[in-house]
Amino acid sequence: MPNSATNRTLMRNTRKKKTPVTLTERHHPSANGSSKPHTTRTLIRRFHVLLKRQRQLQKNASSASNAKELQDVEQAIDQLGGLAAYQRMSSIGQGKDRGGGSERVLIKWLIGMGMSKRHDKGPLSLLEVGALRPDNYASCSSWITATPVDLRSTHPSIIEQDFLTMNVDEHTERWDVISLSLVVNFVPDPKDRGSFLIARITRPHVLAGRMLILAHTFLRPSGLLFLALPSPCVENSRYMSFERLQSLMSTIGFVGMETKWRQGGKMAYWLYRKTRGEGTLEKFQKKSVCRQGARNNFCIVLS
Repeated sequence: MPNSATNRTLMRNTRKKKTPVTLTERHHPSANGSSKPHTTRTLIRRFHVLLKRQRQLQKNASSASNAKELQDVEQAIDQLGGLAAYQRMSSIGQGKDRGGGSERVLIKWLIGMGMSKRHDKGPLSLLEVGALRPDNYASCSSWITATPVDLRSTHPSIIEQDFLTMNVDEHTERWDVISLSLVVNFVPDPKDRGSFLIARITRPHVLAGRMLILAHTFLRPSGLLFLALPSPCVENSRYMSFERLQSLMSTIGFVGMETKWRQGGKMAYWLYRKTRGEGTLEKFQKKSVCRQGARNNFCIVLS
């Protein structure tokens, strides 16, 4: 009869080994949001680092050393589950058990402005760019008609559409509200999101500016733009600051209505109203505004 020491050995040998989070369900967490917050944040940050390095290497992929590193980077992205896993991670991070998505900030502001009671004018038409869930505005369906779009749809109710290639004639002054939440700062993998041109891969700062200009074009007079960015994009960048962002938005033709952020926080939110532009676009090129300390390279230029 086995002794206690033998029993302990058998128990250790029969215990099921834990599967690494990056190897579950083709390297992504389950869709039910069970992944721990720390794991979710860590993997999202890892995606951002890899995607940024991928873009850098693609500028000179003909170099043998760059080609080898690019292959390694793309393999690492694939091992994490690719863009689909990134989207799922972001969607989990927006779950109610994590405090909800950025749309809750926008809804609160719209209610505060009395937009939920403008029954005589009909519901607000809202374009949600980079939508990860189809029902973010379901609770407001009586006064918001939301159209969720994303470059790679994760649900039949999300339109697969590149915001930058939307028909200008069709969408000029069409929308009451446009939501750009965590999209201006993110230039995706061109292979996964095939509609991106080379210029959009190598010059993400131009892409960001183009997004904001198009949003202004697509909004109706006095329409509202909701902008959400990771706080470090503005608080800890060599090329951006809160003051410079405000000046840039004024140049395009936006006046600030609401702002929410805190020093050292993870996210920053703004609500702007469409007005006339107050300057020339050429004013905003890539320019260092803060050189002290370790800073990131987030930048928006107007071209």
